[in-house]
Amino acid sequence: MEIGQHVIAAGLAGIGVIRAVTAGTPIAAAIIAGVAILAWHTAGALLPLRARAHGAAVWWLVGFAAVWIAAVAVSPEFVWIAFLLWLLAGHLLPLRWGLVFSGVVFAVVVLGPIVHHGATSYANIFGPLIGGIFAFGISRGYLQLLRDAAERERLLSSLTRAQHEMAELQDELALAQREAGAIAERTRISRDIHDTVAQGLSSIRLLAHAGAARSTDAEAARTLTQLEDLAGSSLGDVRRIVAALAPAELDQNGLAEALERMLERTEQEAGQQSPLRTELHVDESLPALPTPVEVALLRTAQSALANVRLHAKASRVVVSLIDDAGSVRLDIIDDGTGFDLPGWERDVESGSSSYGLRFIRARLRELGGGLDIESAPGEGTAISVSVPIHPEPVSPASAQTAAPVSERPAPVHSTAPAPAESPETKETP
Repeated sequence: MEIGQHVIAAGLAGIGVIRAVTAGTPIAAAIIAGVAILAWHTAGALLPLRARAHGAAVWWLVGFAAVWIAAVAVSPEFVWIAFLLWLLAGHLLPLRWGLVFSGVVFAVVVLGPIVHHGATSYANIFGPLIGGIFAFGISRGYLQLLRDAAERERLLSSLTRAQHEMAELQDELALAQREAGAIAERTRISRDIHDTVAQGLSSIRLLAHAGAARSTDAEAARTLTQLEDLAGSSLGDVRRIVAALAPAELDQNGLAEALERMLERTEQEAGQQSPLRTELHVDESLPALPTPVEVALLRTAQSALANVRLHAKASRVVVSLIDDAGSVRLDIIDDGTGFDLPGWERDVESGSSSYGLRFIRARLRELGGGLDIESAPGEGTAISVSVPIHPEPVSPASAQTAAPVSERPAPVHSTAPAPAESPETKETP
């Protein structure tokens, strides 16, 4: 566009000088007018970008029009420079002022021949009019193409960033899902060992002890005592295996301690540039929870806190663990940017996004639980999870259709209960 403008300026100025000299204009005056037009036009190309951004280009265009009017006063042959002015007006001026400027230029084009020759022709009126409309339209179209290109570039950059964030989130969620699957399988195996092998060894131990106490045969009593010792030793090994198979986050001080450690890690990962303050409130009346419930709540909190850290831009997040009459409720509330909840629901139905919350909801439905979300852009997000303390198995078909969802009350401010011992790590009676 800029190269074309320079070519047009040089060509029209040269034609104007030649036609002016041919029409009887003094050679010096014609050359000075042509050089002035070219010099002013070239000076505009030398303006720094900062000066152009602050409106200097508009004043340069006004000065260019003044130089052109002076050249038209020397010879009407310079009116053809008006096409360049119309191109520049469409590019540099807003639409309304561009039309006003173009109208003034057209008036000079019409009046120039009349002032010099006392008359004009239809060709001198309609030719420039049609050409001016075309030039102004071309310039405005080019400007719109530039804006569209800049917008496409911005959208492409935004889409690339979103794609990278989505890839990172999907990797993190895939890792969480693999960990959750491994923990669920380990928990199932530990429960099966506890309910079968451990119980059998415990029974063998008790029977051997009772038989040894009642037996009058010394050899039989000694054999039963050895059997009792062997069963006790094997039972100890089974207990250690069951303890080793329990989820790592829950092997020390229960769900409350695991959540507390998770919140500490979240604060550390947020860093100093975007500090995040966390709080944990646990009901004192919360009973010991089955391992599947603890694992589901822990993984739900993990996914939700990952979303807070990656996307919410929050400065505070509050996690509450509440005893809710036969159910346990986990509330996670942040003061971040929030999101469009109806749009998220539509994405969930179409299966196009929101993998983290979709996975959370699917995991909870397997336990007969539910998920309630409240959010709006700029107003933070509140997630409330409700799971029965003693869940009944839910078939995959029914899990897809219905799940109980509890409304989210205000978080309960209470102290953490004593660590709950996992059922799979209790000693076998």
